[in-house]
Amino acid sequence: MRHILFSREFWLGAVLALLAGCSATTAAVPRPSSKTAYNLPPISGTTATPHPKAGSLVDIVRDPSDLPPSVGTRPARRVEVNLYTEEVTGRLADGTTYDYWTFNGKVPGPFVRVRVGDEVTVHLTNDPASSMMHSVDMHAVLGPGGGASATQTNPGASTGFTFRATTPGLFVYHCATPMIAAHIANGMYGMILVEPAGGLSKVSREYYVMQGEIYTSKPYGSSGHQDLSYAHLMAETPDYFVFNGAVGALTHKYPLTGKVGERIRIFFGNAGPNKPSSLHAVGLIFDKVYVDGSLESPPLRGVQTVLIPPGGAAMVEFTPRVPGKYMLVDHAIVRVERGLRAAINISGPKQPELFAPWTK
Repeated sequence: MRHILFSREFWLGAVLALLAGCSATTAAVPRPSSKTAYNLPPISGTTATPHPKAGSLVDIVRDPSDLPPSVGTRPARRVEVNLYTEEVTGRLADGTTYDYWTFNGKVPGPFVRVRVGDEVTVHLTNDPASSMMHSVDMHAVLGPGGGASATQTNPGASTGFTFRATTPGLFVYHCATPMIAAHIANGMYGMILVEPAGGLSKVSREYYVMQGEIYTSKPYGSSGHQDLSYAHLMAETPDYFVFNGAVGALTHKYPLTGKVGERIRIFFGNAGPNKPSSLHAVGLIFDKVYVDGSLESPPLRGVQTVLIPPGGAAMVEFTPRVPGKYMLVDHAIVRVERGLRAAINISGPKQPELFAPWTK
């Protein structure tokens, strides 16, 4: 049955690519002036070497601090983004493995950072060892399928497109090959930030966190290798909720850290594919929240919990004032019991005027 489903997905993808090739028209993207138009090396973290497929277990978790610095005040120019789609076996939880489909071997895929006005060229290469066609739909793109119609890519092939970054904001990208929900649930998602002219305000630390759902053939906590359950996916009943791809990914291995008085920014995305997220930092208050990832609207201030739909994003900022260990959660709080929590470890001097636990 699994083989049949994969085959049907493959041919659906092939038909989609054929139709897109027959019907889509490509308009020339105007280039910035020659003074600012030049090719950049690939964005840090956006190239990958195919990993050996001989049943090896890889670390699929994206370190939340793995993101490029702000674009600052530079003028608009040309930027190249190289994405490599890999199907890898990774750790889902202690004693549990899963076959992930990834952009560049990690979940989420690389954080892409550009500025408004940039001309962005996206190169997508599908690992020759892949069992599936893959693609990329970037929500920041104005064009058919957000680029998906141009990137339905067979194993071993390469495709691409060029677009103009027109709208400042934080946007999700994901694979958009049928069955789209399966590709997203298997880990094929990431984010692209389009900064406004002049860049973002300066902060002390930035982090990249995405929430995802995994639908497995056995219940949460089962040991051994888990396969994707299409029945659970279609019923919208996730077995695991995860930050950055795996249970405990951002608690022990890659906790978020900071110091009292530092301003911290989190770029947060909800890959879904089905459930909304109610982002909450226990014991902290978000000073600024850029709702829905919009950088053209003024931020909300003094926010406790942020609602983020599937395929949506938010940029949040806060300044911890009391040292200690904090948790980042989805306040659909039972999901903590299904793997969804991240640690925020804050160091610094005690602040008894703000918080003083009683002593016995």
